[in-house]
Amino acid sequence: MAKIGESENSNKINMIGVGTTIEGSVSSSENIRFDGNLNGNLNTKGKVFVGQSGKVNGEIRCKNCEIEGVVEGKVIVEELLSLRSMSKIFGEIKTGKLAIEPGAIFTGKCDMGGSKETNIGSAPKTKEGQP
Repeated sequence: MAKIGESENSNKINMIGVGTTIEGSVSSSENIRFDGNLNGNLNTKGKVFVGQSGKVNGEIRCKNCEIEGVVEGKVIVEELLSLRSMSKIFGEIKTGKLAIEPGAIFTGKCDMGGSKETNIGSAPKTKEGQP
């Protein structure tokens, strides 16, 4: 039974198992776990988990993402992208927050934070000669 204000589908996870290959784009409104191969784009409003045996060759767009496998392409994450120690990312990352464990491999471009605003000039100025 779902809690008040919570969708009954909020805990559902779509799973693509080892030995499964998908050619083409995948769209989902729920969480998805990839332990197989995807040659195409993945778009979901939920969380994406790419397992150790998972490989994605294409673009991933999602709310949150955790990667243990291999991704070749672009990863666009609204909130948090976690790269586990055994992950290999080749391409472009755009995310709000990024967590990288030691051992993860990332080759490409990263755009993090999302906001173009800066806080330059907002720091208090000190007089010369004072610490």
